[in-house]
Amino acid sequence: MKLNKQTIALLLGLIGLVAPLLMPLEGLNFAGQITLGIFLMAAVFWLLEPIPIFATSVVVILLQVFFLSGQGLLGDYLGQIEGYSPQSFRDFYGTLASPIIILFLGGFCLAAASVKYGLDRNLTRWLLRPFGTRSQYVCLGLMVATATLSAFMSNTATTAMMITVVIPIIAQLDKADPFRKVVALCIPFAANIGGIATPIGTPPNAIALAALREQGIEITFSTWMMVAVPLVAVMLLVAWRLLLWIFPPATERFEVKFEGTLDKSPAAIGAYCVFGLTVLLWVTEALHGISSTVIAFIPIALLPALSVLDKSDIRGFSWEVLWLVAGGISLGLSLEQTGLAAWLVDLVSWGALSGFMLFAVFGAVGFGLALFISNTVAATILVPLAVGLGVSGAAGADFNMTILILVIAVTVSFPMVLPISTPPNAIAMSTGIIQTKDMARSGLIIGLCGFGVTLAFGVFYFPFFF
Repeated sequence: MKLNKQTIALLLGLIGLVAPLLMPLEGLNFAGQITLGIFLMAAVFWLLEPIPIFATSVVVILLQVFFLSGQGLLGDYLGQIEGYSPQSFRDFYGTLASPIIILFLGGFCLAAASVKYGLDRNLTRWLLRPFGTRSQYVCLGLMVATATLSAFMSNTATTAMMITVVIPIIAQLDKADPFRKVVALCIPFAANIGGIATPIGTPPNAIALAALREQGIEITFSTWMMVAVPLVAVMLLVAWRLLLWIFPPATERFEVKFEGTLDKSPAAIGAYCVFGLTVLLWVTEALHGISSTVIAFIPIALLPALSVLDKSDIRGFSWEVLWLVAGGISLGLSLEQTGLAAWLVDLVSWGALSGFMLFAVFGAVGFGLALFISNTVAATILVPLAVGLGVSGAAGADFNMTILILVIAVTVSFPMVLPISTPPNAIAMSTGIIQTKDMARSGLIIGLCGFGVTLAFGVFYFPFFF
């Protein structure tokens, strides 16, 4: 019988699930062995996708509830393990409504409202106005507008909207002008970079925040922005100059024209007010002390209450992203609670590595993984290990777990080499204006620069905050 790739991936995942239970693993208790099996199965399924990656996250929670909770099939036996107290099934179910999930859901509500009433297009018009008509500066304006929107909307939705904006621009250019490729590529690259700027910008940020929250470390919305926005600004400039260097424009000037006016209907005004209030409260969190996860419930409650969003809008949310993030949070709970993360960390002599080398190693692994799999999955796999490294103390007294987790979260957003690397890349490729080799060459150069800039920020800038 000939096995297809999906069947082979399923078998590998099941082998990973069972294998740790059949072999002696010194220093790891039975609950840790179960967790290792779930971790290996999830890693295989996330990497090879025999089932959708969000479905894998839900299966992870299912297995944890049945085999690791005090109310599951092995609850009584797990309770007899010395020094181990099994978690309640409520802890695993609760990750589906984690404060970080609510933060993202609030972001989804704002994004849906801004698209529905044209706020995103009007913001783009206002952001582009100062950049004039010189081609290189219009490109910079497009990147700034895309990154700004991507900080508060999904990277995919931002790219889809901005691509419709730039298609008429590209149509104005001569087919032999390399600047066509600059315009097509600057949108996905700016969307990927802009997502780093806020906690709701991209799922890896949520993975990092959730892991830190579990360790009692709270990072406010405004603090995240103070840490991330300078890095985003630097990388936008780097990406802009590199794109112009790789694809020198032949066109000197052109103008971006937008059709339509600001929607002034009662529902649109309600959307603008809720959007402005939420963002204002988020960026001033350090002043009033209300958690960003609490503020996130304002759009969740008010936008439907004001009839700004209806049930069809809510059905259109990317619920699968929330499930994916919840599964990662849930798996992180078990890795720490069962001692598996510390056990894995002890397999390597981390104490021999300097802080910079730790950042470089984890960052490089994250960058490499995110070239071929979802950046969310890459963060989901690596962040718990970073937590285990911090909790175990294996890296020494000077080790800064918070900065390492931030380095991982930021680094996995930079691999932009292949059409499959990120959904924005795939959208840009669908235009037919660029070839894979164009994206690979520019994406690799910009991504490696992003990796280097992140390491530099991790060593010299992030320590001012953590």
